[in-house]
Amino acid sequence: MLKTERVDEIKEYIEEHETVSLDELVAKFNVSKNTIRRDVQELVDSGDFNKIYGGVCVNRSTVVPFNDRKVRSHTEKQEIAKLAAEYVKDGDIIFIDSGTTTPKMLEYIKHLNLTIVTNNIDLVINALPYEGIDVFSTGGMLERKTKSLTSMDNKNLINGYNINKAFLASTGVSINNGVTNSLPIESELKTCVVKRSEEVFLLVDHSKFDESSLTTYCGLDEIDYLVTDRLPHHKYVEYAKNRQIILLTPQTNTTKN
Repeated sequence: MLKTERVDEIKEYIEEHETVSLDELVAKFNVSKNTIRRDVQELVDSGDFNKIYGGVCVNRSTVVPFNDRKVRSHTEKQEIAKLAAEYVKDGDIIFIDSGTTTPKMLEYIKHLNLTIVTNNIDLVINALPYEGIDVFSTGGMLERKTKSLTSMDNKNLINGYNINKAFLASTGVSINNGVTNSLPIESELKTCVVKRSEEVFLLVDHSKFDESSLTTYCGLDEIDYLVTDRLPHHKYVEYAKNRQIILLTPQTNTTKN
């Protein structure tokens, strides 16, 4: 598990239980006590939690209730998906990546006549009722964790497609390491998709910035549209501006930087 994913899960666990001991977190997340101490300190520094003897508790003056946080996260992902979907037009040939945000685009494009190439098993199933959408699966072995289909042959498959627009996900984005993913076999597919697509959209929420996973599948400068739920740190805004990357957020809607 990546550090950012572990810290997010620790945060949710504390919010749900309100007060937890360090030993409880060690047992729950199967990491060392020193690692838990560092993760907890990071959460405490955010202002949402307080240290107590042998553990940590929520800061009741600032913390968002657990269920409200889940709703907010769902809403953020829906907003990102809706923004991206506005760029899909009748007749497009698009690639929709696996992930927690990208498949949500289907709700906003289901009325269109278009072709979708995808590695996401949920999208394949959910698109069944919409006869105007032709779906091409990348095929291969099911990766249950990401609900994606992976295969060593995906590279050859994608190279045969002419894709207008690709809508990609990432587990971590940084200026130095680019757009990253935790599964190498998925990264190979994403790299091919970037090369075969006329326009590349990256859909990531604010928590993915300044994070990196195991493999880089493209440079950040290879992205045409960066779609997120809020404006990122100014260094990313400047980076996008200097490289003609269009930055999209619910607040700016269409901001060419």
